[in-house]
Amino acid sequence: MKKVKLAYGKTGIEVTVPDQAVVIEPRHLAALPDEKAAVTAALRQPVGTLPLKEMVQQNQKVVIVISDITRPTPNHKLVPWLLEELAHVPSDNITILNGLGSHRANTQDELVQMLGRKVVDTIRIINHDAFTKEQLVKVGVNSHGSNVYFHKEYVNADFKIVTGFIEPHFFAGFSGGPKGICPGVAGIETILDFHNAKMVGHPLSTWGIIDGNILQGAATENCLMAKPDFMLNVTLNGDKAITGVFAGDVIAAHRQGCSFVKEHAMYEVDAPFDIVITTNSGYPLDQNLYQTVKGMSAAAQVVKPKGAIIAVSECSDGLPNHGNYAKILKMRETPQELLDMINDESFSMFDQWEAQVQAMIQLKADCYLYSSIDEETIRQAKLTPIKDVESTLQQLMNQYGENTRIAILPLGPLTIPYVK
Repeated sequence: MKKVKLAYGKTGIEVTVPDQAVVIEPRHLAALPDEKAAVTAALRQPVGTLPLKEMVQQNQKVVIVISDITRPTPNHKLVPWLLEELAHVPSDNITILNGLGSHRANTQDELVQMLGRKVVDTIRIINHDAFTKEQLVKVGVNSHGSNVYFHKEYVNADFKIVTGFIEPHFFAGFSGGPKGICPGVAGIETILDFHNAKMVGHPLSTWGIIDGNILQGAATENCLMAKPDFMLNVTLNGDKAITGVFAGDVIAAHRQGCSFVKEHAMYEVDAPFDIVITTNSGYPLDQNLYQTVKGMSAAAQVVKPKGAIIAVSECSDGLPNHGNYAKILKMRETPQELLDMINDESFSMFDQWEAQVQAMIQLKADCYLYSSIDEETIRQAKLTPIKDVESTLQQLMNQYGENTRIAILPLGPLTIPYVK
């Protein structure tokens, strides 16, 4: 037997597993020796654009789009370093736009946690609200016939900067890049169209795929209707330290970052597993069950049909109790009925995409959840609550027999396994 530490909340938990269990982790990359120097160098020698400082004029209105509290983007580092590079621009000319997509607004305390007290006290910050029409402006209609709405202050800015981090994404292929704008600062109508059942259910809308991924393609097409003038994205290791910096053109620099991530964060296995234990990379990514579907999806890539997934995710923010995710899960009795409802073209409700992916996973494997959520709420979410990971693992091993194949994803979707 061996001990494995699983990312869970802010502290993690340790479990004992059989020696033959395959532990699937990112190829560990050391943090850059001088993160600030690396970011500054990327801002001054970007991909596909002039250096940032040369592009921004003193009198221009600048909007910096950031990702919200549910993402581990090191905004507290990136934004101050960006501001140093923009020191010639008066602080009154700069606005930070929190790219929430359809997530809840972040509190003042959370913004301080994300950005640091100095930034919060000196720079104007707006929480994007996808549901308030007065905040939005239409920028066009995409090739799928969808109306594209973005936050009007972003669209009307003289100079647009998008930040973020790049990791494999369960239906967009990779995060970062265009996704910082769509869905980051998009209106709810655009978000619904962007996450419709056809796009999310497409076979190429999955981890690690860019070419042919219609969802990434829609994000890119929409983003280019109000293209950011500059992108700053980073990659992170399991300690949330910066391992790579990709800056400049939102497409060219992002593609470089995706290639880097694919090389280090995708893990090939010879055959699928009976049982896969996964996490959602710990805090802040495992704050709720909605986000935890990503860790479950990573596990689903290598679990056998009729196998079992054990998700270990704190979910300190519940399902959460805002949005429609919890409501949708209660609208039908079984995962198949849920999927049938969502796939009906007459059905459209924001958050349906997370319920859709969860239902697809549950049709493949039995899903168990170890978390801080009460058992009844977990059952209403159509998952099986467990109180102890090790005892559940033992019960499943007894069920699958002596040759049970087990995989562990201690950092969840920071590593995406796939069958050879």
